[in-house]
Amino acid sequence: MRASDLLQDQEMIYSGHNACPGCAAALSVRYLTRALGTDLAIVLTASCWSIIAGMPPLTALKCPVLHCPFPSAGAVGSGLKRGLKLKGYPDTTVVVLAGDGGTFDIGLQALSGAAQRNEDLIFVCYDNEAYMNTGMQSSSATPFGARTATAPYPLFKEGQKKNIMQIMAAHVIPYAATATVAFPEDMERKIKKASSIKGFRFIHILSPCPPGWGTESSDTIHLSRLAVATGAFPLYEIYNGALWEMTVHEEKRIPLSEYLTCQRRFRGMDPERMKALQEEVDHDWEALRKKIAHCHE
Repeated sequence: MRASDLLQDQEMIYSGHNACPGCAAALSVRYLTRALGTDLAIVLTASCWSIIAGMPPLTALKCPVLHCPFPSAGAVGSGLKRGLKLKGYPDTTVVVLAGDGGTFDIGLQALSGAAQRNEDLIFVCYDNEAYMNTGMQSSSATPFGARTATAPYPLFKEGQKKNIMQIMAAHVIPYAATATVAFPEDMERKIKKASSIKGFRFIHILSPCPPGWGTESSDTIHLSRLAVATGAFPLYEIYNGALWEMTVHEEKRIPLSEYLTCQRRFRGMDPERMKALQEEVDHDWEALRKKIAHCHE
């Protein structure tokens, strides 16, 4: 299916929402809701999207929205889905929508519990790699070397980004996948696949944030594509924690520096840090490649 075909689907977001220009999170949810259709309910934890969506009756979404506290999205989504089944609406798709703070950090316990119980819902993380809604503080999704408001002087993040996909694979859930707005056909296919599967499903979407990353609003798609081309954010899916499949193949990756130098949050990174981050990406890429090759032996 072509990207233009997405535009013919049901539009589930009103115009005039509160997202920043160039916000990948807004575009991601636009694609997400188009792919899932109208029989949909969304749980929103504290995040950029809880502001973008707004409060009833002035909501930006055309489906029911339930706002919940930061740590509890997985639990609230579980309860909503079970309640809908008891009320006679078993086919309504329940989506939990959270940022990296509500997924990697504050929401991890409830997320893990829902995954462990194999709750029948889709958990979507739009990952802008920091707590952008409250001032660009570091999260465990922030890459090594990025500038944030809370990293120790000289404000470079120390430590690697948490590998949330490996964590979800360890729960042996039916389906998990990565996606970006630069590849809308790939994203739509994964969302529709997730909607056809019962049990817990997890979608990890890289979501460039122009004010937080220090980029132009017009660069969002370009950045998302560079993240894939460098191997910083490969696109793949996992079935039942065991079968790994690459969905967008980058046989010859480009240097990571082409991705980092587009972002002001990496300005001032010395060559040693740049080299260390490139080595980290190379290591993770090779580990993923070997895992996928092993699945097909």
